[in-house]
This record gives sequence, structure tokens and C-alpha cells, in this order.
Amino acid sequence: MCGIAGIIGTSRINPRAVEEMAEIQAHRGPDDSGLWANASGKIILGHRRLSIIDTSAAGHQPMEIGSHVITYNGEIYNYRELAQRLIEEGGVFDSQCDTEVLLRAYQHWGENCLQEFNGMFAFAIFDAARNILFCARDRFGEKPFLYHAEKDYFAFASEFKALLSLKGLDADYEQDRILRFLYHPTQGLDDETQTAFSAIKQLPPAHYLTLNIETMEVETRRYWDIRSDEIFTRMSQSDAENHFRELLTDSIRLRMRSDMPLGSCLSGGIDSSSIVCIAKELRGADSPYDVFTGRFPHSSADEWQWATEIVDTTGVESHSTFPTSEGFLKELAGFIWHNELPVGSSSQYAQWCVFRQAREVGITVLLDGQGGDELLGGYEQYFQYYLQSVRGVLSNAELISEKSNIRERYPLGLLTKGQSFKQALPNSIRHILAGFTGDGNDFSFGLKASAARNLHQTLPPLPAGLSEFHPLAGKLYQEMLYTHLPVLLRYGDRNSMAHSREVRLPFCDHRLAEFVFSLPAEKLMGEAQTKRLLRGAMQGVLPDSIRLRWNKQGFLPPQADWFRAELGDLVETIIESREFSQSEIWRAGWWRRVLQRFRNGETNLASMLWRPVVENAWQENFVGRFSKEKGSRIFLDHDR
Repeated sequence: MCGIAGIIGTSRINPRAVEEMAEIQAHRGPDDSGLWANASGKIILGHRRLSIIDTSAAGHQPMEIGSHVITYNGEIYNYRELAQRLIEEGGVFDSQCDTEVLLRAYQHWGENCLQEFNGMFAFAIFDAARNILFCARDRFGEKPFLYHAEKDYFAFASEFKALLSLKGLDADYEQDRILRFLYHPTQGLDDETQTAFSAIKQLPPAHYLTLNIETMEVETRRYWDIRSDEIFTRMSQSDAENHFRELLTDSIRLRMRSDMPLGSCLSGGIDSSSIVCIAKELRGADSPYDVFTGRFPHSSADEWQWATEIVDTTGVESHSTFPTSEGFLKELAGFIWHNELPVGSSSQYAQWCVFRQAREVGITVLLDGQGGDELLGGYEQYFQYYLQSVRGVLSNAELISEKSNIRERYPLGLLTKGQSFKQALPNSIRHILAGFTGDGNDFSFGLKASAARNLHQTLPPLPAGLSEFHPLAGKLYQEMLYTHLPVLLRYGDRNSMAHSREVRLPFCDHRLAEFVFSLPAEKLMGEAQTKRLLRGAMQGVLPDSIRLRWNKQGFLPPQADWFRAELGDLVETIIESREFSQSEIWRAGWWRRVLQRFRNGETNLASMLWRPVVENAWQENFVGRFSKEKGSRIFLDHDR
């Protein structure tokens, strides 16, 4: 994994500007750096390298082969198979690195090379023969590609801070997007091409971008989407489970390819536990394998009893880290600086601590279970979409029995009549009632009326393609490609890269998605089971105590405890400040009542109190660090 940067202009580019873009991303690639410029000086590409595969100088970037030059972030996991295919068709290689395979694949197949890759990636290729810059991002958006386009230059990078370091590029942001995220932390920041920063766009997952260097015109196209396959639809449950296990095992096998030390994150949940069990079997009983767990002793958030069962079963080497509120406050500035945008909860800090410990131990590459929930139906709120999907498939008696079983096993899985009534009330009425009573736990109640109205008016349209799937698959498609997972992938990228670690996600394999989304809903969540497919596939691999554990627990620190301690003082300072009271968006009185309600015992409000804390920290530690007077000018020949 690495950091990429570049500027293409109509006049000579200042090399120092690209160097600074790369330097500010040095944490993404501490092992090597490179700069490449064409003869005219109008195209400059930069790179910071984290050496993972073929760590020799042969993998130096930007890499030039013939009339093509690449700067690339990520891994092509099936690079060996692709290299063999290219060799059989006359290709010759000078290294053992996947960067060369990617570039030669582009030379051989053109843009169709994207269909051949199994990996995570964001890259830019200068194609001198066609006079274009060809850029692409992986199918799920594991790796970021951010850019700014003007009529006289195009700049791109892996992180916002690299682009915002450019002279003339201000850190102006769209307040509505930030509020929409704080209201619902799966919306506003990662679900559209436009980012929170007005001047910066992002290449969407599964898209490529072509820059016509002569005209400076930008064109983007989608190259992949999930499509169902009728071949899989008619599979029996046992056949589906066996096939899924084979696909998951191969996904893990490919993601274990590394010339640097490799291990896994282990929470104790079924996703990470499945990965650890399969990875250890592939690695072999006599080969060491390190796992990393975030722990919260003496708290219901601590999953050590489950994680230790996997440790004992597999014989892996276990390492534990202990995130605390004191540690969070101490690292808050750096944590926000590297995350670049507000984060949804303190669980992202716990993830930060896990990657930091991996660095301390010397493990460079980590497998992680991210994506399993969205792929397989891991959240109990998905049951409402499952029931919609099986109407007409199950008889009335079977449907009633299924609902009863769901409520018994997952008491919060289906809405009660009271909850449905509250959700049916117009937002304006709910907002007014909250202002009078100080009750409720909806973030919009803490906003002034104009801000709350904008919050609901800016919801993005539903993605195209949902009509192809049954309601459950449609919801999973939306959560995996547009809302929930893209946010989590951003967290994973920034937190791992902050510590120069590479995180790989076996559940984010397009072969798994294409298979799972072809299956009927009952194979995914039937018999009142979240992740039914994975539970069945892991029989005989996972201990039943974990495989058949129904109460899902997210990787979340004891936030309520944190707000009873240091974070409580911090949030009180924020909401009692003059700036907060005079803000155009906050209803300070409502937030004071929320803090008092929390202190009176409504501990569920801790997640609400997180919102002003993280928004204030973002203003101070990221936006506030970019002044109007910034780095080197973009062009050599004029003052821009």
C-alpha cells in the first residue's frame, strides 16, 4: 500500500508542489519515494511506497515501461496468475512485483484489464501514445482516489490533506454534508462523487477516469457492478454453503500473499474468527501467525472470552491492546488529522489502536473481517427486508412462525408498533416536540430548524440497479456499495495507513459478492439467522460457541464509561462555549439537556454526545490546520 499524487497541467508544473503532496502522505509509504516528470514538465507523478511484494528497488514507483508510467496504491492479489497469462502470450517481466503486472496488463488489455484484477487499488497511468491519464479505483472502494479538476490543471492524491496543501485550494466544506453524516453516519461523505470539501471529488468505486490531456476534459465510467447469476439461484443450502466456503478460502489464500510479516485482526465475532481459522490452516500448524484484539476489560464491550477461544483453538500468537478515554484524548489531534473527516464513534479509535500495536509488534499486513456484515446480512435490522423477500415464498403460517422466531432470538430485529408510529411522524413535528420537551435521541433535534430542514432535503437518491434484486439483496447492495461499507472502508484505510500498515479484506472479493447476491433471501437469513450462509459454511471449522452465537456485538469501546470520565468534561466545555451557543446550526439548550439526561442515567445518549465532540475536533485538528497561505505554487511560469 502506498500514497499517490500527481498534477497534469497546460503549463509547466512546479515539481516542489507534487513533492509536498507526496511528503504529507509519507505515513502511507515510508519505505521509498519517487517523482517522475515528462519532457515538457507538464505532467508530474509522485509516489510514496510501503514495500509489501518484491521489496527490492525493482518495485520503485512511479514505474515507467515504454510509453506508460504508473503511480499505484494497493495490491493485485492474483498478480501471479495474471503474470503467467501474460508470459504465455509473450510478455517479459523485470520484477516480481504486482505493479509491473498491473502496468503490463494495461498495455496488453487496455481498460479491460480492470475486469481481470482481484484486488484493492487506486492508480493513475500516463499513456503517452493516447495522450491520456487513465485512472481507476477498485470495485468496493477500499483504496481512495481524490482529485481536483480545473480548466488548466488536474491534481489527484490518496488523501485530502495532499490536495488541500496545494496553493489556491481552500478547505471550504459543505456544512450540509457534514451534518448529514453526523445525523446518519453512513451518508453524506462517501456516497457521492462530490466530497465534503467543495473543491475535491472522489472517483467512485468500480469506476475509471480518463483525462484527455490536450483538452483537460474528464470522463468517468463504471466498469463493474454486481449481477445475479441464475446458475447459483437453484443451489441447495448445503451446496451454497460449500461453494461459499471454497470461495472464501481462496479469497483468504490470495490475500495472504506477502513478502512482509502477515497477521489478522481478531474481535471474537464470526467474521474475523472465520478468517483466522482458515488463514491458520492455510499457513500450517508449525508456522507462526499473529492476531490483534482490542480489549475493554470489566466492560460488556469486551469480547475477549470469544477471541481467546479462537486463540486456544488455532494456536495463534495473540496480542491485545487496551484503548482508553485518556489515550483517546492524548491522541485526538493525530487521530483526527489522519482520518481527515469526522468519524461515527469511538470504535474507529479502537481500530486505530489495533493497527498501532501491529506496527509495534512488526506485522505489516493484516487480514480483517470488514464487509462480512453487509455482504451476508449481519445486522438484525435486515430482517424486515428478509421478510419482505419471502412473502409469497413462505406460507402465512410459516411467515408467522418465522417472525416469532426472529423476535425470540433477536428482540430488536423488528420494529414495534410504537416505533413504527414515531417514524411515521413528519420530521418537522418531531423537531418541534423535541424543542419543547428536551426529549428524544435524534441528532436533528439538536439542530436549529433551518439546518434540520436541509438535513432531510439533501438525502441522496437510491442507487440504480436495486430493482434487479429481492428486497434483502437490494438493501445489502445499497449498504455494501453506497452507504455503510464505503464509510468503514475509509476508516480502515486511514487508520491502517496512519501506522503504515496494510489491511486486506477477504469478504471484499467480487466473486463472493456475485455469488451471494444470486441466492434467494432464505439462504442468507432464513430460519431466523443472521449470516446463515457463513454459519453453515463454517461448520467444522469454527467452534460452535462462536458459529452459533446470536448476539452480535460491534467493535465499540464502552463509550458511556468514557463520557462519565474525561469525555464528559470535554463535551460540557464544548456545549457551554460561546461559539456553540452562537452557532447557526446548534440548539445549545437541547444539548445541555441531553448531557444532563445522560448524567441522570440515560447512558444510550453517549453516542449522541459523540457528535459535537468529533465535529469540534475536526474543526480544530483538520480544517483549522489549512490556512490561506499554503505550499508551493502549482505552476512554474505563473503564480498559481
